[in-house]
Amino acid sequence: MLKPLPASTPLACRPHDHSRCVSHALAAAETLCAGAGLRLTPLRKRVLELVWDSHKPLGAYDILAVLSAADGRRAAPPTVYRALDFLLEHGLVHRLASLNAFIGCNHPGEVHQGQFLICRQCHTAIELQHGEIATAVLASAQRVGFSVEGQTVEIVGLCAGCREAA
Repeated sequence: MLKPLPASTPLACRPHDHSRCVSHALAAAETLCAGAGLRLTPLRKRVLELVWDSHKPLGAYDILAVLSAADGRRAAPPTVYRALDFLLEHGLVHRLASLNAFIGCNHPGEVHQGQFLICRQCHTAIELQHGEIATAVLASAQRVGFSVEGQTVEIVGLCAGCREAA
């Protein structure tokens, strides 16, 4: 029998009603786009839904495969990349360079830098938001004369669920 996870365990590692995550993300995207006068097309919305459909990052070709198989759409890779570029540009998703994949942003509409815990076993990614980390990176860069244009911190390890299962 599995022991219950502590309340401090991040949501992505706890059993929960995932449909609420997806519906909340879509509602936030609609609100953000409407407020900024942006067009959240059906394809952009569907791509965002697919990204949020799992806490695991998805690559563009994973998204394309689902669109082709489940939705019967004949989307080309550039179409999916354009939708992802829109979602990235407006802070609705993050790109995880180490996985060449995308994950939904837990804080859309808030200016922040991404920090992620990525499980090397199950590939779950948990977004953190700690201003102190971003500030430390900026201060260190400034000390060596480096001009930061963006930052994403990716920390690889084992999530609580995979540690427990091991």
